[in-house]
Amino acid sequence: MNGEVSGVAVVTGAARNIGREIALQLAAAGNAVLVNARSSADEAAEVVRAIEAAGGRAAAHLADVSEPAGAQSLMEAAIHHFGQIDILVNNAAVRREVPFAELDYARWREVMSVILDGAYLCAHAALPYLRQSKAGAIVNIGGMSAHAGSAGRAHVIAAKAGLVGLTRALAYDLGPDGITVNCVVPGLIATVRGGAAGNKEPAHHAERTTLLGRRGQPDEVASLVQFLCGPTARYLTGQAIHANGGAFLG
Repeated sequence: MNGEVSGVAVVTGAARNIGREIALQLAAAGNAVLVNARSSADEAAEVVRAIEAAGGRAAAHLADVSEPAGAQSLMEAAIHHFGQIDILVNNAAVRREVPFAELDYARWREVMSVILDGAYLCAHAALPYLRQSKAGAIVNIGGMSAHAGSAGRAHVIAAKAGLVGLTRALAYDLGPDGITVNCVVPGLIATVRGGAAGNKEPAHHAERTTLLGRRGQPDEVASLVQFLCGPTARYLTGQAIHANGGAFLG
């Protein structure tokens, strides 16, 4: 641990991939971390063990952030374990691909409720505690397809584009409280995916290549999130910052 920052971070969807790396890097920077997952208890516990093995502080809390009670319980758990909240990272997401003609309302709402409603609910529940922090920060995790477009992802694109709008709105509303709000936009990141398709990449990944000739790694996204939550980024707010190896230049 390098002691760069010291606070308490809540990271949603932190059991694997980008969320896991965000939790690990925020902990390495000196923050206690509340690791959230909806149902992946074993994986969330493993993230906690990894943080504690490196000398950090962490706890896991299962909660569905698409529900008001779930978001509220997450913040209450952070206060119970660590006494404060300084950082909120809204990473939880559902990214299933489906052609628009087959996209029924239930699947539309499933994605919107986790990505966009979840970010709203968590920010709203965390706000009283972030206002007490001297360095409050919210980072929303967007998606490149919300800027570049792609087929079969109308629900995901709408939700992720909504996160950019929410980021800008909250930057205005929360700036007077000294709370920064930014959006990190990953693109073409090598992550482990589950479901019937196994580890198959999303179809829209095949439409683009990076200028660097490789896929990004979750820790490269996490390092940007850590920077935005740290003391040297206190003049950055309301921004959507891309990490995609040049696959999309926005």
